[in-house]
Amino acid sequence: LLLCTTQVFAEPQLGKEYKLLSPPQPTHSGNKVEVLEFFFYGCIHCFHLHPKLSAWEKTMPRDVELTFVPTIFRDSWEPMANTFYALQFMNQRKRLDDALYNAWNVDNVDLSDEAKIAGFLARHGVDSKKFGELYNSFTVETEVMRSKQMVQSYHIMGTPTLIVDGKYVIEGLEPDETIGVLDAVVKRARKERSQK
Repeated sequence: LLLCTTQVFAEPQLGKEYKLLSPPQPTHSGNKVEVLEFFFYGCIHCFHLHPKLSAWEKTMPRDVELTFVPTIFRDSWEPMANTFYALQFMNQRKRLDDALYNAWNVDNVDLSDEAKIAGFLARHGVDSKKFGELYNSFTVETEVMRSKQMVQSYHIMGTPTLIVDGKYVIEGLEPDETIGVLDAVVKRARKERSQK
């Protein structure tokens, strides 16, 4: 009986460990369960979640798609959104995620503008000319505008925030608890998809 009770309490509760997004948003992941992480490299809570979520990404079910959305709450956050998308288009983003998180949260590196960011990335083997072209490109600006719109549409109030399948919100938990709740909510979303 005690074991059963423990398992009941271990199951994340709607309204406690996660909540519903109102209104729900359309997903862009096709047949896969969509997981979005709204984040900022300079956010200490995102920094603590990052290694756990990276490990989760490596073993996540094949029917799940994880997408990162750089969050812009103030103008000073925008250069890092441009950086994220420029590096993504250069296929360098995954390689440099750890370095960017550490620069902000451990080493206190000033990454407040394009020149400082380009200098930092050059030291990590990134082609400065190509980075600069992409950083200021229409393609990257379009993605940054989309990020801003998503922050509004999904009512993002803080980082990190995870959105599962356009309807479930996970925020404000410790990293390990976040991953546990994420697993449970992905299962719920998968079950709902199978019933449609």
